[in-house]
Amino acid sequence: MQRQAERKNEQEEDNREQKDEKKNDEIPLMALNHVSRLCKDVKKTVDFYTKVLGFVLIQRPQAFDFDGAWLFNYGVGIHLVHAKDEDRLPNDTDNLDPMDNHISFQSEDMEGMVQRLEQFKIKYLKRTVGEEEEGAAIDQLFFKDPDGFMIEICNCENVKLVPQRSIGRIKFPSDRHNPPVDLGKHDNNAAKA
Repeated sequence: MQRQAERKNEQEEDNREQKDEKKNDEIPLMALNHVSRLCKDVKKTVDFYTKVLGFVLIQRPQAFDFDGAWLFNYGVGIHLVHAKDEDRLPNDTDNLDPMDNHISFQSEDMEGMVQRLEQFKIKYLKRTVGEEEEGAAIDQLFFKDPDGFMIEICNCENVKLVPQRSIGRIKFPSDRHNPPVDLGKHDNNAAKA
């Protein structure tokens, strides 16, 4: 009887150690919180993100002793910081190159976004990538904010995420839109809320 209790205690200790090891392997990240952007004119950039893209100006901590603004919507924040050195801003504010650094937002209404960009007289590049017959066509709009940072609007929600390696698990916040995931022969636990 005592031997059984000792084995049970050993097994419970092994289970705790395995859980601790597994917990230590997991990266404790939840989601993208915000993107930070330098800007020449905070008010002008706030107007762009609120009027064109529907972001909401929110209060930022009063402890910050520099000019800036915080915006939030769609589950992500944009933190604007007044650029003391404008040489740190993009030089080419006119060229629209889809291969340039950019942030991307999903849209359910690409034509509605085209109309919005045209309403605000914003230069944009429109393209479709992939084959529509295969269900993998992606519509994309590229344009720049007032400081020359590239923005993409796409309808990427139907593109399947197919893990290429099993380094980690794909995690989705349970309260947000999630794209379809094709786990194929991969770990069935790879998509975890």
